[in-house]
Amino acid sequence: MYGILGGTFDPPHVAHLAAAHAAFEQMDLDVVRLLPARTPWQKVNRVVTSAKHRWAMCRLAAAEAPYLVADDTEMNRRGPTYTIDTLEDLSGEAVLILGSDSAVGIPTWHRADEVLERATIAVVPRPTVSFDQVTEAIGSSYTVLEMPMLDLSATEIRAHVLAGLTPGFLVPASVLAYIDANDLYRHRDA
Repeated sequence: MYGILGGTFDPPHVAHLAAAHAAFEQMDLDVVRLLPARTPWQKVNRVVTSAKHRWAMCRLAAAEAPYLVADDTEMNRRGPTYTIDTLEDLSGEAVLILGSDSAVGIPTWHRADEVLERATIAVVPRPTVSFDQVTEAIGSSYTVLEMPMLDLSATEIRAHVLAGLTPGFLVPASVLAYIDANDLYRHRDA
């Protein structure tokens, strides 16, 4: 059984890795696949760092633990990236790892009912959304991952860097070095 932790990963940060670790331990997973979306359909009207950079940072983040694997399934897809397509591309029993804020949005996803049928859902606590809201959105067939609530977002990290600050300890050291080497997030148009 494997976990899927998908997203924009702009950049991947320690809350992503903590969620992956919690799922690995608590769901008895063999591996957790980090799947960056090439074209995140819910962010089509926002500026997103190039897929090349997000993929490179995801590979660096995956190197943090032997059970993490950077998976390019969604990076190789043209057009919008939908979770159901990824689930159809991958074989085996999948656990979809989501923050509670993402889990409440599942009803808006492309072929949402099929996503819920094909994958076990594991939900990480997020400060803005309660588990009652998750249950209201998708029913009670999900597992709550026990972990400290980490109020951290990639949006905040990008703003931190734009303000001239260093996101030390918020992203893996290798990702921080990549951000610095490629001058990411330091300019408003990036």
